[in-house]
Amino acid sequence: MPIDNKKYLPYDIADKIPSARLEEGGVCAPAEFAASAVYCGIKRAGYPENAVTPEAILTNDNIQNNHKPDVALIVSEADCAAAAVYTQNLVKGAPVTVCREHLRDGRARAVIVNSGNANTCNADGIQKAKMMCELTADALKIPVEDVIVASTGVIGQPFPIEPVAAAVPYLAGGLKKDGSPAARAIMTTDTVSKEAAVSFELSGKRVTVGAMCKGSGMIHPNMATMLCFATTDADISSDMLDKAIRHATHRSFNMLSVDGDTSTNDMFAVLANGRAGNPRIEAENDDFVTFQAALTEICQSLCLLMARDGEGATKLIVCNVSGADDEESARKCAKSVICSPLCKSAMFGRDANWGRILCAVGYAGADIDPDAINVSIQSAAGSVAVCENGRGVPFSEEEALKILSEDRIDVTVSLGGSEHEAAAYGCDLTYDYVKINGDYRT
Repeated sequence: MPIDNKKYLPYDIADKIPSARLEEGGVCAPAEFAASAVYCGIKRAGYPENAVTPEAILTNDNIQNNHKPDVALIVSEADCAAAAVYTQNLVKGAPVTVCREHLRDGRARAVIVNSGNANTCNADGIQKAKMMCELTADALKIPVEDVIVASTGVIGQPFPIEPVAAAVPYLAGGLKKDGSPAARAIMTTDTVSKEAAVSFELSGKRVTVGAMCKGSGMIHPNMATMLCFATTDADISSDMLDKAIRHATHRSFNMLSVDGDTSTNDMFAVLANGRAGNPRIEAENDDFVTFQAALTEICQSLCLLMARDGEGATKLIVCNVSGADDEESARKCAKSVICSPLCKSAMFGRDANWGRILCAVGYAGADIDPDAINVSIQSAAGSVAVCENGRGVPFSEEEALKILSEDRIDVTVSLGGSEHEAAAYGCDLTYDYVKINGDYRT
């Protein structure tokens, strides 16, 4: 069944931010941001026997119209404050290293990103990543340090710079107020593109945040995410932007897992050009709290999209844990449930095997009382309690089957302690996950 992106957008954001409303345009929704994307044949260029020249690909309308774009550009007309978080994997893609260097001053203006090749574990990877920035800077006539770079795709494959070099002039000349092509360009095994945007008021000025991301497999972030790029016209300092991005990541992407694998190229970057004209945010005031909440809502919505689009997945699984003595305990328990291969398999098989849920909570590493745990399972088809005070309770297997047949399953775990809570996002584990990853490279 095709995934309905709108189903997972933050429709209830107005409950948390009364002035908020959904916007169209993704990363181009904020003022003075534009994007473009083309197919230049990056993956094809890695296999010489199938090679065609980048120029031929870019100028052949038939090929262009029948291939997903594989390189994208996001640009602000004005200078931006910028911040990012990155993978904690010790094996890092070359773009991560270059991006860190370019964001040391907390400023950026453009993002160049490709799919099809991760540019990771290559002897000339750093050189190629820097070349991507140089090509972009030359085309846009901006300092090279104001360009950040990202890549996603196959690890260990030599990175072909020629297709990117041929594509950059087309990208620079094709910038539009439409982020959808760019969101498609960064997809790898994703079945749908993922983007969202909201606007809200800060001190009487309407501010917009837009974002796009990719992620379907190799997802188990640690202070980072897959690839996500957010833009905003809010006027905010780079230091406060850094605080906001870390807060949002902690409560969204760091609570997401598809398969327990942390990528080498994970990156989440935010650019803020200040064009909304709000009073500059330089401290943790009311405007900062509102901005941070909006960014977090966007990120949590993108988490739902990525989890539902997990490789081979048929179900989104959200585990809500309450009654923990501290937030970290709630986080550990929630993430343990959505990471458990046995829990994920049970959700795929529509089996209300609640013992697996208790098992996952028990080994999460949190200080809990097993005799105080309550568990219930909900979906659009209803709700059923399966465990009370650490013991099973009678329930209808037929009713449970109906509930578990929906494409979103909420697992609610009460630990019977204090008021702390957390949510984690995952998906079921299916036969197709193995099929997809069995021949991913070839």
